[in-house]
Amino acid sequence: MRKLYGYFLLTRPFNVLIAVFSIFIAAFICRALHMWDKVMWACVSGGFFIMAANAINDYFDIEIDRVNKPNRPLPAGLLTKNEAYVFSVICFALGIITSFNINLTAIFIAITSCVLLYAYSAKLKRTVVFGNFTVSFLSALAFIYGGIAVQRVQMVLIPAGFAFFMHFGREIIKDMEDVEGDKQQNAATLPVRFGFVPAQILVTAVFFILICATILPYLLKIYGKIYFIIVMLGVNTILMLTIYYVWKKPFRNILNRLSITLKVDMLVGLFAIYAGTW
Repeated sequence: MRKLYGYFLLTRPFNVLIAVFSIFIAAFICRALHMWDKVMWACVSGGFFIMAANAINDYFDIEIDRVNKPNRPLPAGLLTKNEAYVFSVICFALGIITSFNINLTAIFIAITSCVLLYAYSAKLKRTVVFGNFTVSFLSALAFIYGGIAVQRVQMVLIPAGFAFFMHFGREIIKDMEDVEGDKQQNAATLPVRFGFVPAQILVTAVFFILICATILPYLLKIYGKIYFIIVMLGVNTILMLTIYYVWKKPFRNILNRLSITLKVDMLVGLFAIYAGTW
């Protein structure tokens, strides 16, 4: 049971939920839920990729996590590094195999995602901004994957763009939170290399762009009034508060709470898009 619990934690189920729901919302926006088999396989495939990504990330980050997140399965001793690595390989393989039930473009995206996810954890995560950009792009790709599954990718570009900026800002905040462990392992993230002020400026700029961008679909009558109300109260209010706390209280515990809040707020954003397309 202890091992099973370790594997469960390794997958980071909330992250998997967000990815699967993003793919589903993409199909819904495309008015293509009648293609339920393609949508199902895209959700299953995407879920496997997120599980694989989280496992391989913990494999490469075990020393950093000993400082920043000692309760994760590997530093806590619930699983070994080898077990996490094997689990990630199996999930990567299952993600690619299940993509064969979608279409050729999905297979190409699946294989490309595997390469980028592995590269991110192995090397790119420890670079200035480029790693943040990569993981944000891959997060936005969940919507693209759903659109590709039903062959209507042009209809999911807006939520994909929102997802990119939301994840990008959150990734910078996570780097600020993890600066102590990253310094010990010589990870050249933005706050490690240049300090908190450039990171704070970047978070502010990214979230300001996102706030402005979320208003445009309503003004352009792409999404309805319900979308506007939910996104203004449930998303943009959180983004503005995040900007405030990033500048006024950039302490590790506060940054951790902001990171968690933004993760939950992604579901609110997804629901806003869902409601706004009725």
